[in-house]
Amino acid sequence: MAELTYRDAVTRAIAQEMERDTKVVFLGEDVAKAGGVFKATVGLYEQFGGLRVRDTPISEQAILGAAMGAAMTGLRPIAEIMFSDFAAVCFDFIANEFPKLRYMTAGQLGCPLVVRTGNGGGARFGAQHSQSIENWTMMIPGLKVVAPSSPVDVIGLMAAAVRDDNPVIFHEHKSLYAVKGEVPEGEIVDTLGTAKILRPGKDATIVALALMVPRALEAAQTLAAEHGIDCEVIDVRSLVPLDTNTILSSVAKTGRLFTVEENPRLCGWGAEIASIVADEAFWDLDGPIVRITTPHIPLPAADHLEDLALPNAPRIVERIARVMNGSAR
Repeated sequence: MAELTYRDAVTRAIAQEMERDTKVVFLGEDVAKAGGVFKATVGLYEQFGGLRVRDTPISEQAILGAAMGAAMTGLRPIAEIMFSDFAAVCFDFIANEFPKLRYMTAGQLGCPLVVRTGNGGGARFGAQHSQSIENWTMMIPGLKVVAPSSPVDVIGLMAAAVRDDNPVIFHEHKSLYAVKGEVPEGEIVDTLGTAKILRPGKDATIVALALMVPRALEAAQTLAAEHGIDCEVIDVRSLVPLDTNTILSSVAKTGRLFTVEENPRLCGWGAEIASIVADEAFWDLDGPIVRITTPHIPLPAADHLEDLALPNAPRIVERIARVMNGSAR
């Protein structure tokens, strides 16, 4: 086992797949000699050369257009959109081109590519560089969407994404890049569409994603120690495909569901999970489904305001304890 940061895991994940398959290429703004704006791709240019690790102009449309062309002609590109907010600039590729190519060509062409993007808040980048946009991408038929919370999951899910024959949006949380975790030696390959139970529990199910996972785990420890509430914590990891079996089985055991979401409340990913549980596990519920989210506002740049907006462990504890103790929602 080795201890790696989330940032280093990104580098190892890409290198693993580039070593395995010469058809894997990597492109984006400042990803080569500079090693990426978040220094998550340091050394890849030196290891694989300028033919396979390529800097691009500052044009998200050009990056994704080139990636699509490469995928159509037999390569397996990994394309970086530096900040996930700028998926909006090239959304036609994400919404209309990648996911529909196989259908539009009657199966003659595929689009096996991965779009990596720095996602989420907490780093004081302001409203246009801090959004959590998983819900933008999960709504589009034909895309797969993942958001790992740990270094080992970064590597395993990246491998699964690169080897998949469909377009995958790979959300890397900017505030997790410095987080460390134990990673086994050797090749790591995970499976898309699988959630992880990180903490078993019997009283309530907490479902979280990316940065909200460590915050949910911290809250669960406090709830157990100070309130006697034993929470099961599930890391969703993959929004499309979604591991509904793990979530439904947990709710059947605990009778309660809380989602912890960084995206703004309206149409967040937790709303879809709440809908599925309400449809398929209503009679297992002992109380209301509760979503703990960011308010429906542009994320502030000021430190104290950004911290106030994003769900944190004390807020998660307060909300769950209040609901579990029978107080008003």
